[in-house]
Amino acid sequence: MNIQKEFILRCVEEGKRADGRGLEDFRKVEIEHNPIENAEGSARVKIGETDVIVGVKLGTGEPFPDKPDDGVLIVTAELSPIASPKFEPGPPREGAIELARVVDRGIRESGSIDTKKLCITPKEKVWCVFVDVQIINHGGNLIDAYSLAALTALMNTKMPEYDGEKIDYSKKTKPFPLKDKPIAVTVCKLGNSLVVDPSLEEEEHIEARLTVTTKENGNVAALQKGGGPLSLEEIEKAIALSVKKGKELRSLL
Repeated sequence: MNIQKEFILRCVEEGKRADGRGLEDFRKVEIEHNPIENAEGSARVKIGETDVIVGVKLGTGEPFPDKPDDGVLIVTAELSPIASPKFEPGPPREGAIELARVVDRGIRESGSIDTKKLCITPKEKVWCVFVDVQIINHGGNLIDAYSLAALTALMNTKMPEYDGEKIDYSKKTKPFPLKDKPIAVTVCKLGNSLVVDPSLEEEEHIEARLTVTTKENGNVAALQKGGGPLSLEEIEKAIALSVKKGKELRSLL
């Protein structure tokens, strides 16, 4: 066992973290609204040393054949080398794909967007919602940071005017049809304990993780597991912890 891992696990066994936090404590969370002027909505979120910016852009396009009167949601992520030496340039890799997929699923499965109100002409034209993240610094727990920033950006989003032919991005007054505020909280297993908001150093030694996205009423909207096995008792505890911390994060919005 390397020295760093031994120290992290010993701290957790004693009910604390290597950085002095409790097992259920997030690092300092900072939220900045609308840092990107030319986006329809944006947000910057810092969780400890993790720093991300999310922008929302709106355009028009064709609906999916199986949902002819629903708007389209597209969530993307790119892990740029500027954010971490571990990230490599090129097409999105597994980590970026999973990051986008987890955030997408939380938004989609929670029903937080009233996609029917994004329909312009059934079977022909709908609003397409593009949610993209720029990771400024990777300090651990990217999923929760992206999820919180994406939600905040959507809350800040205004619909541009559309006359049936052209979009006037200079006029944004209509509110975006957001119905709920889904929050993702990732619970990780370190040794025999469960912790939230893992730092980058802790992430290197976690045995398993469970990301739980909850709605405002506390109902679970989506789950994403990674790593090794979790017992039923651990899963139930992780879900309860995610609901609790989700409410705390939502109160910051």
